[in-house]
Amino acid sequence: MAQARPRVGHIQFLNCLPLYWGLVHSGALLDIELTKDTPDRLNEALVTGDLDIGPISLVEYLRHADDLVVLPDLAVGSDGPVLSVVLSTAVPLAEVRTVALGSTSRTSVLLARMLLEERHGLRPAYLTMPPDLPLMLREADAAVIIGDVALRATYEAERGGAGHPLGLIDLGEAWREWSGLPMVFAVWAARRAFAERHPGVVKEVHDAFRTGLDLALGDVNQVATRAARFEVFDPATLARYFTTLDFRLGERQQAGIRAFAARAARRGDVPPLRSMTFAEV
Repeated sequence: MAQARPRVGHIQFLNCLPLYWGLVHSGALLDIELTKDTPDRLNEALVTGDLDIGPISLVEYLRHADDLVVLPDLAVGSDGPVLSVVLSTAVPLAEVRTVALGSTSRTSVLLARMLLEERHGLRPAYLTMPPDLPLMLREADAAVIIGDVALRATYEAERGGAGHPLGLIDLGEAWREWSGLPMVFAVWAARRAFAERHPGVVKEVHDAFRTGLDLALGDVNQVATRAARFEVFDPATLARYFTTLDFRLGERQQAGIRAFAARAARRGDVPPLRSMTFAEV
């Protein structure tokens, strides 16, 4: 009986376009059943078993670590500015009393709450909304947005476009300044039971992602030029973005995960992280 293709998730944001490019151009896309969606929906699909392997936000990984194994050296994060995870403010930061949280994010909204409450001593009220920045800032003093919406806000703010918000805080940069460590927003993981049954498949998927990512980053200007045909961003902006993102999961990134996990656990937002179990690849 033929083996079914592994069900693999893919974040439908520009931050994961290099991974998709790599899968297409390495030919690995034919070997998997790919599901594209927003981070929150992919989180749920992996946790409930509708996916075998996929990206999962750091917060949801910490909540379900016992059921998952992490794919080594594969993540989405930053070691400084990330450009696409931001807190946008319509009033000075000290005057923020209400914050709209984007509904597609888990890790970023918790990071924003940590920074506002623990670093800046604020106690705002929070509401969750679809990631529409103008609407969010009509309803609240500040908004947390991620992905392409946030990248567009950064792009417009840097150019001083009309109507850009009063303040824009890059949450990757803010975490680095606070902790001295990289911020990991998402990791790739396999369901533990699937990895135990199909270790070879997990290895093949991991190899495909790593090989494809190296291929894309090695030709990042072409990737950016092709992507810019369908985006509001110019090729130089996209090339800068793709090379600003940190796709590694080395010792410093893991230290960043542990630091974030410890803070989140003290707040009661996630269980304590005992250890990270990696897939054998």
